[in-house]
Amino acid sequence: MWTDSWMILTSFCFSGTLAAGSGYSWIQDNSMHHNDVYGSECGEVPLHSVFPTKAAEVSSVEDLYEFISSGPFMNSLGLTPEGVAESIDKWLAYGLHLCRLFQLNELDLSFPQKVRLYHYYLPVFFWCEDQISQHRSQYKDGEDIPPLVIGFSAPQGCGKTTLVFALDYIFKVTGRKSATISIDDFCLTAENQAKLREAHPGNALLELRGNAGSHDLPFSVETLTALSNLSKEGMKMKLPRYDKSAYNGKGDRADPSTWPEVEGPLTVVLFEGWMLGFKPVPVEVVKAVDPQLETVNRNLEAYYDAWDKFIKAWIIIKIKDPSCVYQWRLQAEIAMREAGNPGMSDDEVKDFVSRYLPAYNAYLPTLYSEGPRGSDPKHLIVVEIDEGRNPILGN
Repeated sequence: MWTDSWMILTSFCFSGTLAAGSGYSWIQDNSMHHNDVYGSECGEVPLHSVFPTKAAEVSSVEDLYEFISSGPFMNSLGLTPEGVAESIDKWLAYGLHLCRLFQLNELDLSFPQKVRLYHYYLPVFFWCEDQISQHRSQYKDGEDIPPLVIGFSAPQGCGKTTLVFALDYIFKVTGRKSATISIDDFCLTAENQAKLREAHPGNALLELRGNAGSHDLPFSVETLTALSNLSKEGMKMKLPRYDKSAYNGKGDRADPSTWPEVEGPLTVVLFEGWMLGFKPVPVEVVKAVDPQLETVNRNLEAYYDAWDKFIKAWIIIKIKDPSCVYQWRLQAEIAMREAGNPGMSDDEVKDFVSRYLPAYNAYLPTLYSEGPRGSDPKHLIVVEIDEGRNPILGN
């Protein structure tokens, strides 16, 4: 089994120790090397190696297999050690693709990097592949098969966009056509957001983009319907995009001339957003959180038909404390300022996040306990992450 896998193995070196990370520090963290974490460290292997010449080199593939099999999501994602062994070539190849994407040294991955790739991104990708297979099996030979729309619901700053970016990349390099869309892309234009603000004076939750009521729902339905129909060769459409930097950070829909084009037949649509799957809760609940949320709660009634009903498989990224969103956003803005780019001040970050926290506090408990409206537990997974955005271990 391992001999065949060697043909695409570049290396899987167990170097580093699990460090408390923040932001995307896992991408750059190659600095620590501890041979005693999992035994001896692998030597560097030439990329042109085809067959192993030393037993120690063969064991590096076995180490990878053991590491993958120890992942926290094996059971919840329906993965088995036997299945990993049978598909180890794919794990190796896809892992190499991600190393190239994130400009990681595949010969010298740190422990946090290996966790992110082999315990998080790739297990989720294999789950997505299985969901696509189930979806396509419902159609007869010769029938047009619509793309599977997979929804990613996760708080801001937790890394969902990077996860979707990684999954989209693997789909593309393995020959599957995919498209990505965010709820941000359906935000009202700056002009219509100003009208919304004027219609609800004094409601801080509707002053800026983000909460339910600040999205163009007919435009959402039009776009998601068109994507779902992109099932034939030669069919094309442009994906809307939102420019968050417009109007001094208040944002506006990007000029259509800048929208990327996708071509059918699509295999999958990756749809992500911080409030995907949120559903209305009793009025007394929202009033107890924030009286301003009552209007937002009413607005949510229309979101199932506009967004959620298109989604046939769900990935819920769960956090323990919504206050992490503030810290994550602050880290991002500090990094932007240190890099010489415009960024919000600490007070502006606090104000920005404060407009979202009421919705998190009101709707996340129901999302985590019940799932999105209309979702099927067989097509839904919950991925819990820690404050460093890493999967919580303990399988």
